[in-house]
Amino acid sequence: MRLSLVRRFLLTMATEAKQMKLGTDDRQGKLAPLVAQGWKEVEGRDAIQKVFMFKNFNQAFGFMSRIALQAEKMDHHPEWFNVYNKVDVTLSTHDVGGLSDKDVKLATFMETAAASVLPSS
Repeated sequence: MRLSLVRRFLLTMATEAKQMKLGTDDRQGKLAPLVAQGWKEVEGRDAIQKVFMFKNFNQAFGFMSRIALQAEKMDHHPEWFNVYNKVDVTLSTHDVGGLSDKDVKLATFMETAAASVLPSS
């Protein structure tokens, strides 16, 4: 029983070590491609935000469904708001109190998902 507790503790520590807040050095490089795609830092929070506009509600909901499946796999869920064809997304890793690699990965996935639906500008 004790060995099982030690294994769980070590697994938890390894998982938490992977979920570190983005440092100053990483932040610029990792966020730059997202900023170029319309993401912005949220004032007063360590978070990023973007509004996606789709042709109609079906496209917006399809996008959200695809993101929901990926978010569940990642165990990382967005804050989002949807009205008709608009999906407003905010990402931050609550476990670390700010932006982490999980946010960058999910935002990048969102960009790929949106690009498969939206015409390029």
